[in-house]
Amino acid sequence: MNQHVMPKLNRRAFVIGTAAAGAGLAIGLDIPFGGPKVVRAADGSPEVNVWVVIRPDNTTVVRVARSEMGQGTLTGLAQLVAEELECDWSKVVTEYPTPGQSVARKRAWGDFSTGGSRGIRSSQDYVRKGGATARVMLIQAAANEWKVPASECTAANSIITHTPSGRTTTYGKVVEAAAKLEPPADVKLKDPKDWKIVGKGVKRLDTVDKTTGAMIYGADVKLPGMLNAAIKDAPVFGSKLKSYDEAKIAGMKGVKKVVKVGDSAVAVVADTWWHAKTALDALPIVWDEGENAKVSSESIAKWLAEGLDNSQPAYIGNQNGDAKAAIASAAKKVEAVYDYPYQNHAAMEPMNATALYTADKCEVWCGTQNGEAAFAATLEASGLPAEKCEVHKLMLGGGFGRRGMTDYVRQAVLIAKEMPGTPVKLLWSREEDMAQGKFHPVTQCKLTGAFDADNNLTALHVRLSGQSILYTVRPAALVNGMDTVAFQGLSPSGDAAIGYAVPNLLVEHSMRNPHVPPGFWRGVNVNQNAIYMECFMDELAHSVGQDPVEFRRKLMSKHPKHLAVLNAVADKIGWGKPAPQGVYRGIAQVMGYGSYVAGAAEISVTEGSKIKVHRIVASTDPGYIVNPAQVERQIAGSFVYGLSALFYGGCTVKDGKIEQTNFDTYNSMRIAEMPKVECVMVPSGGFWGGVGEPTIGVAAPAVLNAYFAATGKRIRSVPLRDQNISFA
Repeated sequence: MNQHVMPKLNRRAFVIGTAAAGAGLAIGLDIPFGGPKVVRAADGSPEVNVWVVIRPDNTTVVRVARSEMGQGTLTGLAQLVAEELECDWSKVVTEYPTPGQSVARKRAWGDFSTGGSRGIRSSQDYVRKGGATARVMLIQAAANEWKVPASECTAANSIITHTPSGRTTTYGKVVEAAAKLEPPADVKLKDPKDWKIVGKGVKRLDTVDKTTGAMIYGADVKLPGMLNAAIKDAPVFGSKLKSYDEAKIAGMKGVKKVVKVGDSAVAVVADTWWHAKTALDALPIVWDEGENAKVSSESIAKWLAEGLDNSQPAYIGNQNGDAKAAIASAAKKVEAVYDYPYQNHAAMEPMNATALYTADKCEVWCGTQNGEAAFAATLEASGLPAEKCEVHKLMLGGGFGRRGMTDYVRQAVLIAKEMPGTPVKLLWSREEDMAQGKFHPVTQCKLTGAFDADNNLTALHVRLSGQSILYTVRPAALVNGMDTVAFQGLSPSGDAAIGYAVPNLLVEHSMRNPHVPPGFWRGVNVNQNAIYMECFMDELAHSVGQDPVEFRRKLMSKHPKHLAVLNAVADKIGWGKPAPQGVYRGIAQVMGYGSYVAGAAEISVTEGSKIKVHRIVASTDPGYIVNPAQVERQIAGSFVYGLSALFYGGCTVKDGKIEQTNFDTYNSMRIAEMPKVECVMVPSGGFWGGVGEPTIGVAAPAVLNAYFAATGKRIRSVPLRDQNISFA
């Protein structure tokens, strides 16, 4: 989710002399003007281009620069390449190129960042062209061998056929010759109607290794002579490390070294991680906490509430007509204030990285959502040039945006620098992972709607007050000081546009940035903005005695794709027809990450406060669907995350620190609490939207609206645990 700017690197062309450990990847080479040389993988197999390696046994190796963290990008991108390549899908495997190799080859693999539901939608064009280019070169090589026109040859399942004569050969037999050809200047991509693999729910390529335990995550790394480190950073954000008494733990079992890391953290290096953690817990540490130690959730809430006042400065993100004037002269006015808390990513695998530093080389092994950013952090922390650094990407045990940050990589390198020649694995404890998050931002929202005498909505004013992610993470992306990402789902246009046409509209943001560091958290600002807008739409509908779906439909005639997904879930869940006895429905829609999504929930409520979510129907239009089975799983997974945040989430601040330290105070929903999820996919084509993040936004407002239908009580503040509402 986080985009990073690589430092400006003046790099000469060079050849990296060794392959990544166990990766079998091709190494960067200059291509002379006299004609291309064959670039080979570590096993000697020729590379057709940077995306495709063909082995003699006809195995196709597809390079994937984006990161896999359970979302299925690895398989989806391989499908896109294989579709155009016309290879045998049963013999497709994948591998990661490394950021160091990419730099050496002038960023041949493009963007490594994996977030913002960009893994496929931002890669699809050039990876498909990579597959198509390789196919053309392989066919040409066969045609050259047969001395026939390439136009007389076809390819399918890694077999090339000369149609007039019936002669055949395999990719594995002609790849040596193909690798020596000049690539075509341009290739034509398939019409989507001709897709054979894309659009099919093929099995994921990483399932077997995950099931058998063969998959290696960052926390699994073991290197010869490796030591282990535990770290403690200042619990009050922005504070400093004042002192620590190393002598108190000097004799503890396994302890090798105590290392100051930056100006706010201290680490203990030991033979085992448990020895390191035990010693760290016993280490007396004094922090210089400063003024931030006075901050609490209450003081933050008060500050944000002040930002809801129209007299306070605000950035305007969307405007048409004169909302304030229309509200002032309205026949009827409805007003509500909502709020949304900090949320922690709480990935199952805590942050970790293993680093090996010498004066001539620095290598890092880690799970990262952005290999290039981790590489940049390695360069910065090590002080070495790019040709002496490398990052080896591993499978992520959860990302959700947190592993787009690189603080844990920088820490690992700084620790390893203190022990040259010895690999050191830094693993955060769960408590450290919770305390040092990059949190979903805290916000509040005041919404005001106005009606004329005929109960038509004439004006809508949405005033957001709260934290900006870009202000902290990517200040260069601010537009004249404004964080455009804060308006996700409420923007006038783009990949997160509002789905309603209101004659007079004003959406603004009073930016207020507490000291707690924000980050991109799955769904980002779609989460709270969908709650604010969709719950308030329900309020507006009920205030004038109208059906919530019909009320929305009247405002959506100019937004047909938003309306299409709304209609799809309404039809699927049976909106307008009686629900089962004791079951109540709620609905919501939003646009995020280029996709149109809607959700409808069926719930029952017992004792006024115990909710059973029986069923959620989701609809999505991401333009094209690469793997419908993965889309279904992504939708269901996003609902786990969204409903966990709704019921159990929320991080609070006391004395400048985050109070929630483990899963006992920051819980996640259980399988028994998970509703049945049904998916209605309505891909309309012509664009590429995201899947992993958009649908998360509709789960919470759909359930909240259903709760109102069941009880007549409107919930405007989450998590529900703070309202004494729980799963049944």
